[in-house]
Amino acid sequence: MISPLLRRLLLVGICTGASVSLAQAQADPIKFGKIDEADLTPKNFAADSAAAAVVLADFGRSRFEYNDGDFRVVFERVTRIKILKKSGYDYATVEVPLYHKASNEEKITSLKGMTYNLVNGQVVKEKLNSDAMFREETTPNITTRKFTLPNVRVGSVIEYTYSVTSPFTFNFQDWTFQRDIPVRWSEYRAAIPEYFDYKMLMQGYEPLEVQERNEGVTQYNITWSSSMEYGRRSSGGSQVVTPRVTNHRWAMKNVPAMRAEPYMTTTADYEAKIDFELAGVKWPDEPYKAVANSWEKIDRELLNSDNFGGQLGRPAFLKEQLTALQAQHTDPTARVAAIHDLVRRSVKHNGSNSLYASGSVRRAFDQKTGSAADVNLLLIAALREAGLQANPVVLSTRSHGRLETNVPLVSRFNYVLAHVTLPEGKEMLVDATEELAPCGMLPPRCLNGVGRLLLPQDGASHWIELKPADRLLSYQQINLTVDDKGGVSGKVHQEHAGYLGLAQREKLRKLGEKKYVEEMAAGHEGWNIPKFTFKEQAALHRPLTLEFEFASAGSEAPAGTIYLSPLRDFGTEKNPFLHEDRRFPVDFGASMDETLLVTVALPAGYELEETPKPMAMELPEGGGRFTYAVQPGAGSVQIMSRMSLARPVYSAEEYAYLREFFARMMAKQGERLVLKKKG
Repeated sequence: MISPLLRRLLLVGICTGASVSLAQAQADPIKFGKIDEADLTPKNFAADSAAAAVVLADFGRSRFEYNDGDFRVVFERVTRIKILKKSGYDYATVEVPLYHKASNEEKITSLKGMTYNLVNGQVVKEKLNSDAMFREETTPNITTRKFTLPNVRVGSVIEYTYSVTSPFTFNFQDWTFQRDIPVRWSEYRAAIPEYFDYKMLMQGYEPLEVQERNEGVTQYNITWSSSMEYGRRSSGGSQVVTPRVTNHRWAMKNVPAMRAEPYMTTTADYEAKIDFELAGVKWPDEPYKAVANSWEKIDRELLNSDNFGGQLGRPAFLKEQLTALQAQHTDPTARVAAIHDLVRRSVKHNGSNSLYASGSVRRAFDQKTGSAADVNLLLIAALREAGLQANPVVLSTRSHGRLETNVPLVSRFNYVLAHVTLPEGKEMLVDATEELAPCGMLPPRCLNGVGRLLLPQDGASHWIELKPADRLLSYQQINLTVDDKGGVSGKVHQEHAGYLGLAQREKLRKLGEKKYVEEMAAGHEGWNIPKFTFKEQAALHRPLTLEFEFASAGSEAPAGTIYLSPLRDFGTEKNPFLHEDRRFPVDFGASMDETLLVTVALPAGYELEETPKPMAMELPEGGGRFTYAVQPGAGSVQIMSRMSLARPVYSAEEYAYLREFFARMMAKQGERLVLKKKG
């Protein structure tokens, strides 16, 4: 809704607007209904043959209109897509989110769609039917309009156009240039009057083909009634205002598909796009008014919210249990662990990540289930009731996207956990949503840069790093016995600790012991596992241990030479970094340590023909290390392989080193031992 300040300027009026600039004078890159018939032939798409579809052109523009006393943002879009494979049919279904609040809502108009097919050399058109349009309430403030283009097949070209009129000037339309399919041309234009001050946040790694900014003039004819004022006027009348307007034009050409890579947060963190945030407004003859939020204001709003800070003083229903725990555990760290265990066992996380409690923490406790906010706000309240200094940390999970600390928006947060201040300057981050994680281990989804620690004192809240206290740890001790036919039997001791222990415990709970072992055996050709034992399943602070025996048959007759790759079945299965280049960081979430200790008992009468060479290599700047050593003995050989990655995150500039590091490590782990029969 328009502010009273703006009403003093605009009143109840009618507007006509026009602006002229080079950017606006450029011809539109695409017009609905006018396709190039060459786009219907397959030969034009050799470069995009790996893609399911390709965006031929995507063109949008935003401008301001004034009507009924309010400014409105009008967004228009035309999109054209070529379908290359059956897997590309999904791109024929389009979703348009529309924001609404109270009695105001964004409205979609001028929606049209068309599918073009080449049939017997003739272009056949089919219009979007109203039966293929749907509406659904996605969130309390978002209604999504969906529509599906008709008669889509491999080779079709689809296009659609629509306009969205929004009364919410803070919700200026963002633009994404890059998708998960190639984009031949993507262009966005924005005409912004001088009254509105927007921050424009460009992200991504793709270069702009066009970036223009030109000044022009727009015109608004304001008509006011005698009951309202414009400036000092009190009688009816009208006035023409001619504010300056800045016309922006951005375009990208031949944008590659944004591919999901191993060890990344979310593609939304890296795709090429531009976001807008309304920072302030400046009406004629009035001072600039900042309208953007500040982090300090957001801090206060959260702490004063009934569904957030209001839940932190309501654990009276746990008073008896907490008093007992407080008396039992005089050491603060032990007390934190005991309260973490109480909450973790009392309220099961229902899988929903949220910033605000869905109701009272008492209700979540009674129902024994709740969202992440329900669980962790209860945790903070319980820690406080037990005499500990606990406060909330709000953050964005990895799938929700990177936090921009220079853009104060509460929507950037989608999660809350606990921060506990301990004696001697120590502190802990605690989360009670993971049934199989020990106290002090953050869920992997929370390892996303920084969070904001909310403190009750004005101006005391600040950013903190979400540093993992745990690593990805793997230790394997393997004793192998080889017979003269090349058959192998062995005893294996495995320990999974830290984040790897959490992952393996989750897998074990999901599959059960028998299926866990069956799945492991299926990944190794010829393996038979007759005996296995799991240990420390419930001791979450200790490594999950698996001990098993296995056997793998050899050939039918004794062999003069036996080739053996003892690390192949126990080391890294494949290099996760297949592509030659990468334009964004590698984010493991936590540092990593993997140790293999293999002892091979040689068959009687055989010897190691040649001892593999040792190896040691390091990543630049102390980023990691790999060592490999072989120690022959009397009738046996011992191999030690250890890989450590010292940092959770590696920059795009370090990717080539990291890729080569893994390639050389795997090549070394894959080297064969050659066992030769004596004489």
